[in-house]
Order: sequence, then structure tokens, then C-alpha cells
Amino acid sequence: MTTTRTGSVTPDLTIGVVGPHDLVERVMLMGHGPTPVPSRLVAAAYRDEQEAADKVVRLGSGVDVCLFASPVPYDFARKAGVLTMPATYVPLNGAALQGALLRASLDERFDPGRVSIDVLGRAEVEEAYAEISLGTEQVHLREEAAGPGTLAAFHERLWRRGATTVAMTCVHATAERMEMAGVPTIRVRPTGAAIRSSLQTAALLGAHHRLEESQLVVVLVDVPTLRETPRRVTPRYWRDELKLALHRVLLQEAHRMNASVWPLDDHSYLVIATRGSVTASTEGFRTPPFVERVREELGLAIEVGIGMGRTAHEAETHARAALARSQSSQRAQGFALDRDGRALVPAPRTPPRAQPQAKPKGLEILARLADKLGDQEQPLIVDAENAGKMLGVTPRTARRLLRTLVEEGLAWPLPPNRTPQPGRPRQLYRLIVEKLGPKAGT
Repeated sequence: MTTTRTGSVTPDLTIGVVGPHDLVERVMLMGHGPTPVPSRLVAAAYRDEQEAADKVVRLGSGVDVCLFASPVPYDFARKAGVLTMPATYVPLNGAALQGALLRASLDERFDPGRVSIDVLGRAEVEEAYAEISLGTEQVHLREEAAGPGTLAAFHERLWRRGATTVAMTCVHATAERMEMAGVPTIRVRPTGAAIRSSLQTAALLGAHHRLEESQLVVVLVDVPTLRETPRRVTPRYWRDELKLALHRVLLQEAHRMNASVWPLDDHSYLVIATRGSVTASTEGFRTPPFVERVREELGLAIEVGIGMGRTAHEAETHARAALARSQSSQRAQGFALDRDGRALVPAPRTPPRAQPQAKPKGLEILARLADKLGDQEQPLIVDAENAGKMLGVTPRTARRLLRTLVEEGLAWPLPPNRTPQPGRPRQLYRLIVEKLGPKAGT
């Protein structure tokens, strides 16, 4: 929240108000009343509670929190799985139900002890009746939320049998249906105090969500291919080229996340972002960031660890712990740890979208190259430029694929051709097509 020089509050939170037109209007008026809530209110009114989910989708990322006019639309939106932001609702128990009972007692046609009530729980109803010293022996309840037609049928059936004198409903569309059918109806409406309290709750939820979204997040990206081992020593120029290509891809992805990237050492990178931006790019921490893009663009497998914390040091410590857990364990581990060091979402070590292959990728590349070169008596020899044309990729990608064949023992690098022209010497590779078996036609 920010305050201007005149002392007025400048709203920096947006609350989406979802409900029937009359209740949304009440909430909007109270939000701008004598004690306004420091938030901008956006109306999303409907005619039928089953439209609640669609209204939330239409609000989208334009709101920080959703306030529903009753538990009913909230339940529909929750079950539809569209609540991607904090949400709350105006309660209809307690004083709201007692207000409906008071209106019933003032009408000589109705007996408050013989009514039907929907949506509210039995404990809530019994508590409200006990506070006004009424019994619930002839009160009929349907606690489960349902469509307006189903609820209307519940009330109408009881009234026509003479079991009730009036129907009390929490659902706007149900009230309209029963009034058209001639069933005496009283709507359970929220009190002004409940609306004001719910607006304050929504504002607090939104502010807390903003703080969480702005929380510092550290992402560590490790590239196993760039790690040097005694058994695998790669040429410096190849490593430098791969690092430049990887850094470019990470910068592009980080730009979409409003994040920053720094190389840590020869095989890892540090990314600084906020929880909100990482949440959006990982589908709520269900998929690790960067992995798919790097695989598609460069054909590389990378490992990712995400950490959060109260300080930058704590966030980086949790990121390293998440990365270490992923690297050292064969079991599914979370690639992200919260500020208490707990895993957010379990993620398998293997990429979730990887498709089963009949044979290793290296053998497939070798088979494609051998097929393009055809049957030859002499050994099959290629360079990056020719391999790229045959595979339909750039020379840079072809050079990387040829190095993969070398690492898998499917090709052998020949001594570079020395030419008088400046620049990198032309590197030739001898394809070991014998690894394809007797059907390779070597």
C-alpha cells in the first residue's frame, strides 16, 4: 500500500468481486464507503452461480485476489480448477441466517421452525437456531452445493408436501426459479458486517500473496556435459561454443521471467528471479524451468535446483540442496525447496515428457547418417557441415551431435585437416557403422 501526501490511500491491490448482480453491487458500494478498503474492486457479476468459473477465467491475471459473494460460487470455481490466485467468500452462516429467520418470523404465513435450507452445514444451522432458542426438528437441510435446478427441486418438493412453510436459499438463481414456481422463498443474504470483514480479509490475502510473489528465488542450472572428468576431456573451443549457445538460451528465457543470469563456473549458471515469475514459467512448480527449451534448442540435458529463503544466501543454499538431491538420488525428488527447506513439488529425475525410444539417440543419428551416405566400401567420413545438411540442422548443432557420437563410441574424430585458410581447422569424423549390426550394409 502507498500513501499520497494528502493522506489518501492509493490502491495497489485489485480484488475481483464475483457474485449475482445485486450482491456484487452491495460489495462494490461497501468497498468505496466511509471506510474504504485500500484496493481497486472489479465487478464480475453473473445470472447463474454456475457461471462463476467463467467469470474467474475472464478476470484472469488482472486481479490479485477473488472475493465471492457466497460460498456457492466459490465452490463452483474451486471444483472447476480455475482459482490460480488467492480467494475467499462472504459467509452466510450466523447473522445472515438469523436475519433470514427474522424476516420469516415477521411474516404470519411462515413458521421459522418448518423451513428448508440449502448449502449451509448442519452445525451452522443448529448453532444459529440455538442462539434464538428454536429447535431444528422440522428443519430440512441440503448441505451439498448443486445446480440451481437441483436445489429448487429440493425446496419445491418439501413445500408441496406441506413439510415446510418457506424455502431459504443461498443461491440467487435458485430463488428466481422458486419464485417463478410460486414457492415462498427467502434469500439468505450476507450482512453488511460480513461483507466489510470479507473485504478486509481479501485485501490481506492479496497483500500476503504480493509479498510471496516478490520473494527472492535462486535457480541453479548445472550442465553435466560440460563437467570435465578423467575419462572425458573435450576440446576447449567446443566447450566455449556450447557455453555461449547455452548462455544465449538462458538469457532469452530469463528475459521472459524478468530474471538475471550469471555464469558460476565452467558447468553451471545462477539465475535470480522472484517467486511469481518462476511460478508462472514452471506451471506452479510442476515442471522445472529451462529444461525443455534447452533440450529442444541445443539437444542438451540440464539439471535444475530452485531455492527460496529469507536472504539471498539462504535461497542459494536451498537451491544447491535441491540440485544435490536431484543429482544424488534415484527417487523422485522436488526440484524446488521453499524457504523452510521443504520440497514444493516432487519431480522425476528423468524429463517428464521424454518418450520411450526403441534404441539410443546416438544410434538413431548414426543410422540416419549412414542411410544418407549410402553403401560405400571405404569408411564413412563426415564433417559438421555435411552432417548438418543430411540431418537438416545447423552446422553448430551437427557438430554437437557428432561429439555425442564420439562420446558414445559411435564415431571417431580424425586429425584436423590443416589448410592455409585462417579459422578453425575442418574436423572430420569417421562413423563406426559397424555398431549398427550386420544390416547396416557396411
